[in-house]
Amino acid sequence: MPDEVVALGYERARDELADVVRRLEAGGTGLEESLALWERGEALAAACERWLAGARARLDAARPEGGAQG
Repeated sequence: MPDEVVALGYERARDELADVVRRLEAGGTGLEESLALWERGEALAAACERWLAGARARLDAARPEGGAQG
């Protein structure tokens, strides 16, 4: 995953991923540009997954043992 993607915050990565998807769905790009967009989208999606997994782990760690809510 490119370093600049890793450095993006969740919201920025998500927004850029949505833009990549829109551009790919709209078509009109050449093969090379489409492949570059696809690769960027894959990296952005992976970054978003990491952010979400980290948030999930933090929430799980903050919960009391046994999942009891108080």
